[in-house]
Amino acid sequence: MLERKGMILPRVDAEAMCLHLQEIAKTVATGAHALLIMDGAGWHQAKALEVPESITLLKLPAYAPELNPMENVWAYLRANKLAITVFDSHEDILDKCQDAWNFFENDPERISSITSRDWATVK
Repeated sequence: MLERKGMILPRVDAEAMCLHLQEIAKTVATGAHALLIMDGAGWHQAKALEVPESITLLKLPAYAPELNPMENVWAYLRANKLAITVFDSHEDILDKCQDAWNFFENDPERISSITSRDWATVK
């Protein structure tokens, strides 16, 4: 089963990334292992990062956003749920981001079509 985890946090840093990794680890089945593909953002490779044993991080080459499935997710959300949006308040920003993520995560077929990579297929 495809598991989806997203968080809306006030900042992006190693501490926030650790929280996200902990949430992802909760979805990894007992005896299974997750491979998390990441770009070179500073908080993805900080020394303070605590990576759960059930997760392995795969760092993508620099300057290769086309390899990063999340780039397609952000582009999809911006184009389909957050484009041409006026936010009335900070709470409105959070609400609309949450609505966009929930819309996306409740469509597993779309997730697969946007995030699948032929080079990542196990044969």
